[in-house]
Amino acid sequence: MRGRRALQGFSTRWVTLALIVALSACAGTPEPRRSVRVKRPPVARPVPPRSQSPEIRQCMANLRAAQVQFTPLEDRSFGGGCSAFGSVKLIDIGVPTTNLGAMTCPLAAKFSAWARYGVQPAARLFLGSELVKIETFGTYSCRPIAGSGRLSEHAFSNAVDVSAFLLADGRRISVKNGWGGDGREQQFLRIIRSSACKRFRTVLSPDYNAAHHDHLHFDMGGKGGFCR
Repeated sequence: MRGRRALQGFSTRWVTLALIVALSACAGTPEPRRSVRVKRPPVARPVPPRSQSPEIRQCMANLRAAQVQFTPLEDRSFGGGCSAFGSVKLIDIGVPTTNLGAMTCPLAAKFSAWARYGVQPAARLFLGSELVKIETFGTYSCRPIAGSGRLSEHAFSNAVDVSAFLLADGRRISVKNGWGGDGREQQFLRIIRSSACKRFRTVLSPDYNAAHHDHLHFDMGGKGGFCR
């Protein structure tokens, strides 16, 4: 009897041991953790100011070589898509000029050359007097093109509107009155428009539309070659 109980106890222990071994085999040896490489986002390189680009630096060097006095301006974004990048403020181009604010350097360079080599000689030749002042409606203005949803080049400090010219003999030749004025005034204004068309990418005059009845619009936007 005792032998049978001992045999049964031995069998029970054996079955228990077999179950433990079987469960251990099912669990298996835990696999080592694999290292996961985390991709780091690329480090953003700071974008240099447009005013420091080689083209703008060369433009400013050309202005200095032409003895044009100006102040470089910091790049600025005004919101609504309007901005003034690579711009300067003209101080002295050889003739006093009103209302000049931020202008892109290429526009400033073309405007200075136009005033010096286009307007001044034309005033002497066609009007017989020295040019003493150029009047403008300004440069930078965050606004759309009239009758359009697109921003004007003025919104990028890339346009200037010229309204009148003051002569040493006291005469004031305005685009508004002179475009259809006497023969000499008409000739003078059309000659300086033609001179502008050789320099600026876009030139708009009273011949273009009613919105330009009182000024000449010059800008450096678009593909160029638009003169009206």
